[in-house]
Amino acid sequence: MFTLLLYLLALGGLLISFWKDRHKTRLALMKGWKAFTNILPDFAVVLALIGIMLTYLSPHTIAALVGKNSGFPGMLASSIVGSVTLIPGFVAFPLAKSLLDRGAGIMQMAVFVSTLMMVGVVTAPLESRYFGKKETILRNSLSYVFSFIVAIIIGMVVGA
Repeated sequence: MFTLLLYLLALGGLLISFWKDRHKTRLALMKGWKAFTNILPDFAVVLALIGIMLTYLSPHTIAALVGKNSGFPGMLASSIVGSVTLIPGFVAFPLAKSLLDRGAGIMQMAVFVSTLMMVGVVTAPLESRYFGKKETILRNSLSYVFSFIVAIIIGMVVGA
């Protein structure tokens, strides 16, 4: 029901925008469509890989690798995957939920999502070009450590 309300609000905003300035609204819709079609191939590959992974990895395997009882090694593995993977947030959170439903641990998924969002091994060369190598290494290192702190706090709060 809430999703329907959000869609109706978006549609209402679009209609108001169209009413105020048709040309700008059309330009915005065309830019949005272009951005969507540019990201779609990468997004489709990520979704396909996730689907294949969830199909072939049993809940038992997931629990053994990154389950609650995997402890720090599971957190470390999750953090490494999160650090080197470039997945948008709107894919990362449903993926983490799917893994939780299949036996992953809360702290392991917290560190995975946190490193995924904050640590950028893939984007480090671009970042270092703008901010410098020292700042990039410092930011990524602090983000990596902070991801573990956040995961431990989440684990204590949720009681994992």
